[in-house]
Amino acid sequence: MQFFDYIKKEIPFIVGVPALVWQVLFFVIPLFCIVGLAFTGKPFEYFAPFFDPVFGAVLVRSLIMALSNGLLCLSIAYPLTYFLAFKAGRLRIPGLFLLIVPFWTNFLLHIYAWFFVLEKNGFLNTLLLSAGIICEPLNLLNSWFSVMVMMVYYYMPFMILPLYAQFEKFDKRLFEASLDLGASWLQTIWYVLIPATMPGIISGFFLVFVPSFGEFAIPELMGGDKFLCVGSLVSYCVLSAETASYGAAFTILCSCVLIIASVTIYWLLSQAIKVRA
Repeated sequence: MQFFDYIKKEIPFIVGVPALVWQVLFFVIPLFCIVGLAFTGKPFEYFAPFFDPVFGAVLVRSLIMALSNGLLCLSIAYPLTYFLAFKAGRLRIPGLFLLIVPFWTNFLLHIYAWFFVLEKNGFLNTLLLSAGIICEPLNLLNSWFSVMVMMVYYYMPFMILPLYAQFEKFDKRLFEASLDLGASWLQTIWYVLIPATMPGIISGFFLVFVPSFGEFAIPELMGGDKFLCVGSLVSYCVLSAETASYGAAFTILCSCVLIIASVTIYWLLSQAIKVRA
């Protein structure tokens, strides 16, 4: 009986063991391999080239892409989540399902679908020409616009789901209390709803911001090799045996930049919360 009682007590740990093993095998061990690869031999030789302004521009471009994607996803997801949580009624669950179900298909299918939408003879250009808004097809593919469209489309669920979890916890009676005290609808959103859902905003933003910084498939495929980003440069270096150590060194530098940027953004958001409080 004591054995079964012990097993029952340790069930949460036993259930979590596969996830722990997964993390060790596919995150911790590869991380140590990257660090070892960067610091074996002549580490200064591996790190020195990346202090060139050209590579600094790559880092800045990736930061701008990640920050823009986070802000765009937030600006679209917040009103959409508000509608789903408070206005959609019975359509709330089907609406969430429709937002998530496209991601059950292959990632490359999404990109090829957007090719048909954004190409010169695609759906968007045809629609704009039919409406008389433009006189000739626009070059939408292989541009920063196409990269950001695909980034926002792909990462939107990562923003919506944490926000929706916070909206679900929100007490709707606070709306009535705020309006009864003389606040306008916008003041209620600004001073009541946004502070209450700030944990979801922060979680969603970083779920989008962090992976967007290292994204390489979308800039490569939608940008047509016009925009060299962090992920593209790392993959190019690591996939070649001769430059693998350089790729590992650049990965460490990018991780440091990402940590500094994330801590700074989190501090700014924390300060904003304090000021509003």
